[in-house]
Amino acid sequence: MLDMDWTALRAELPVTERWAYLDHAAVAPLTRRALEAMREWADDLTANGLVNERRWLTRIDEVRSLAARLIGADPLDVAFVKNTSEGIGIVAEGFPWQSGDNVVIAEEEYPANQYPWLNLGGRGVEVRRIASRPDGRLWIDDIVAAFDARTRLLSLSWVEFASGFRNDLDALGALCRARGIAFFVDAIQGLGVFPLDVGKTPIDFLAADGHKWLLGPEGAGLLWVRREWIERLRPIDIGWNSVVGARDFTKIDLQLKPHAGRYESGSLNVAGITALGGSLEWLLEIGIDKVAGRVLELTDHLCRRVAERQADLTVFSSRRPGAASGIVSLAYADPARVGAVVRDCRANGIIINKRAGRVRVSPHCYNSVEEIDRLFGYL
Repeated sequence: MLDMDWTALRAELPVTERWAYLDHAAVAPLTRRALEAMREWADDLTANGLVNERRWLTRIDEVRSLAARLIGADPLDVAFVKNTSEGIGIVAEGFPWQSGDNVVIAEEEYPANQYPWLNLGGRGVEVRRIASRPDGRLWIDDIVAAFDARTRLLSLSWVEFASGFRNDLDALGALCRARGIAFFVDAIQGLGVFPLDVGKTPIDFLAADGHKWLLGPEGAGLLWVRREWIERLRPIDIGWNSVVGARDFTKIDLQLKPHAGRYESGSLNVAGITALGGSLEWLLEIGIDKVAGRVLELTDHLCRRVAERQADLTVFSSRRPGAASGIVSLAYADPARVGAVVRDCRANGIIINKRAGRVRVSPHCYNSVEEIDRLFGYL
């Protein structure tokens, strides 16, 4: 990563002036561009009200194009949603289920990728939950073993929130395609860190909020739906903005948009989307492949330091090539220490978190090796 001055990038993140912020798997700080974009919108709305509405509608389309570029998609297949849960719910409730069907998920999934599927029990849909192996990894063989003739959908996180295990989307997608099973990806812990091209990776649906690795505000997320699924999903949460000719308020004609735009049922979070666009521009300028290399460089450094310690602290996360992510889960022999460590770090200007009884560290590309070393002094 010698071709990039990572230190210079720190000026884009004002949070670095006070904190060693290593908790992007929770809620990330905003970039300076995101802040300025949000302020520009707020200033204009304060001074002019609706006068410049067309400008901000155009900006939404620009951000949609940035989001589409991030995942190699057609902008028309990207809808803005409030959060990952909303995106998952749109597909879960709209999917053409029949009683007796089943959906396969991971047992350790974040609740956003469990409750929408569990809520289908009243419609006769079984949820099959696959446990991780003792090292925190999901084995493809275990997932395949859960499939049968009534499996209609697999829903997994790109990166598991507690363990940091990164699922192989290409391999899983190919298995699903071969069996006629739809594949939903909760991308919130991978989008903004790792490259993804939905034109090549065989997934069918993707959702992610922007407030983690995308460095955007809460309440501005993305839903991508492969075009051939649009007419197969039962449309839900339909509103005035879901139809063709949505701006003609005097005409009522239930002709839904023939793309993901039908899921943007009403007025959008313009402030949040505008801010998200600022961070997307910044990340795309750097290059997601370079972001991935830097994040893995930092997390590998942390894991080496822990290995050198050879004491009561171990790396729980899988660090195998292709399975490693921006999340490093650290386990203490005495789990009771975890809370105190997180609190002690915060008191000394270092932000980390705890999940599943372990310390969770999640640096982004602008963080430094020095910050990782500083953290290690409190572990």
